[in-house]
Amino acid sequence: MSDIVIKAEKLGKKYIIGHQAERRGYTALRDVLMHNTRTMWNKTKDLITGKPIIQGDSIEEVSALKNVNFEIPRGEAVGIIGRNGAGKSTLLKILSRITEPSTGRVTIRGRVASLLEVGTGFHPELSGRENIYLNGTILGMTRKEIRSKFDEIVEFAEVKRYLDTPVKRYSSGMYVRLGFAVAAHLEPEILVVDEVLAVGDVQFQKKCLGKMGDVAREGRTVLFVSHNMAAVENLCRTGIVLEKGEIGFKGRVTEALKFYLNSVAEMIDTSNIGTRPDRRGEGQVRITDIKIKDQEKNENIPFPAGTKLFFEIDYKSGENVKNPRVIIGLYDLMNVGVARFDTEITGDLISVLPSSGRITCSTESAPLAPGRYFINIAFLSNGVIQDYLVGAVYIDIIGSDYFNTGKFFNESDLKLTKILIKHEWSVS
Repeated sequence: MSDIVIKAEKLGKKYIIGHQAERRGYTALRDVLMHNTRTMWNKTKDLITGKPIIQGDSIEEVSALKNVNFEIPRGEAVGIIGRNGAGKSTLLKILSRITEPSTGRVTIRGRVASLLEVGTGFHPELSGRENIYLNGTILGMTRKEIRSKFDEIVEFAEVKRYLDTPVKRYSSGMYVRLGFAVAAHLEPEILVVDEVLAVGDVQFQKKCLGKMGDVAREGRTVLFVSHNMAAVENLCRTGIVLEKGEIGFKGRVTEALKFYLNSVAEMIDTSNIGTRPDRRGEGQVRITDIKIKDQEKNENIPFPAGTKLFFEIDYKSGENVKNPRVIIGLYDLMNVGVARFDTEITGDLISVLPSSGRITCSTESAPLAPGRYFINIAFLSNGVIQDYLVGAVYIDIIGSDYFNTGKFFNESDLKLTKILIKHEWSVS
């Protein structure tokens, strides 16, 4: 127990939200007066009893977290992953003592530094310099301890020129840089970082990930929430998957990522692409179906590595499609782009397509390593996106004797590659 720095026991968090009743076309003055009187009475009653004032005619109780239990040892780097609305940010707010749990308890041993939202913990009227000292004092550090880290913080955040400017005039990127630098350098025992790093540029994100790695190697605990699966895998050893406010999986980060990504894949509705609501674009052209086949016309099955693939895309429009362009993006489970097929590059499409039809993209021997890949697809007309689907379908590639040697890459080898390239060796 002496090595456990965070322990959650039957943790739950509920919120009360209000709903506005649908109004009829005509409402009598009597009904309006009664409604306003009742609303005022309910708000007054809530104010007197100390309850939060909820706007709306009816209220609903929503559970953001339910019966969450886990232990995190000292020096562990933990990635917390899950879909939007799974409860990740609520959990971090409880661990950071920003909000209280509705049920259960959390035991935390050590100083916690959090970076949850842009500007968290900063006073907008104070300068960057003053906010550094303010945050250090809140963490329980002496002025001498803060001063010893001051130059490192300023150099890391790259805000020396604006150090004596009130932070309310900082850009979101400057806010994040200074916020992370303060949180990471003031030697907290526990560092909590939410997806907020996405605001920074790529170079700064790399620097932040490197610093979090240093913090973990120094024996301090890191909690990291991100939708960047590759970053979670590289930084963390343990993963926690949240599903609808509950822990779906906790274990090695590679197994956690596999569990999460498989659950996401299972939720993708590939049965009727034409009616999927999560599409973007002008909508004058709509993709109605996508099928992936091999040379024998086998459809949407696990294909051996090296299979020649055919992507059949059905579409419809109210009129002929002028200057069409179709783009297929192939992504691995970490959402890293693997391949791209584009009619503009190959110059295969004619300048006008009929109002409905089928477009087929055929590949040579697809040199994909075994694994699951997602298909994003875009349909453009005159340079304007008409229909765009993320995760429209997925494809499973299985092992094969791709090199005609009877030998296969093992699982650890396949973590390092997504593309198989035939090659020869010689000695001279």
